Amino acid sequence: MITKNQEIIDAFNFRHATKRFNVERKINESDFKTIMDAGRLSPSSVGFEPWHFLIVQNPNIRKKLKEVSFGAQGQLDTASHFVIILARKGVTPKSDYVQDLLRNVKELPEDVISDMEKNYTHFQEIDLNLYESERSLTDWASKQTYIALANMMTTAALLGIDSCPIEGFNMESVTKILNEEGLLNSNDFEVSVMSAFGYRENEPKHKKNRLSEKEVFTWV
Repeated sequence: MITKNQEIIDAFNFRHATKRFNVERKINESDFKTIMDAGRLSPSSVGFEPWHFLIVQNPNIRKKLKEVSFGAQGQLDTASHFVIILARKGVTPKSDYVQDLLRNVKELPEDVISDMEKNYTHFQEIDLNLYESERSLTDWASKQTYIALANMMTTAALLGIDSCPIEGFNMESVTKILNEEGLLNSNDFEVSVMSAFGYRENEPKHKKNRLSEKEVFTWV
């Protein structure tokens, strides 16, 4: 009997950066919903959830993206599902987005919200120095999207589904395409990272190699 521990490690060994997928096999609705829910339910710093997920199934949009995404040439043509994760801009405790999140999603009382505004503003401004530039704040939000991305890919692997994280694209060109398609408001969001999902066309040519525990773990 396989233990939970081994099941998890097996999933990580199964996962590899899939360059081309089997176009004849599609992820079923239930499995893909589970993958997306893993992203949606992921943790984020101070719980601000600064992300939005674009599921790009339109072949015409995929074709446009392929022209400006050197790292997604095989994936855009073959993936069952293709996801672009956007990072939200201007995520501060007093922003309209966070205020709505605290009141209408988390349904927190006003006194708690007031304390959170003060504490989280100090956290962002003093502890992390995020207010020195808009870039710093957006980069902080983008970091959170990678938590969601990792959880989505791990969930996929546990379901026997392949994936590939993708940073190989021209940011300006992808932003222009999404703006023209009405899929991105650049005042509110920035493209963070992409990921393709599906079933591998071929088995990996090489076994997985990683640094040893001795090289990456330090116990103190």
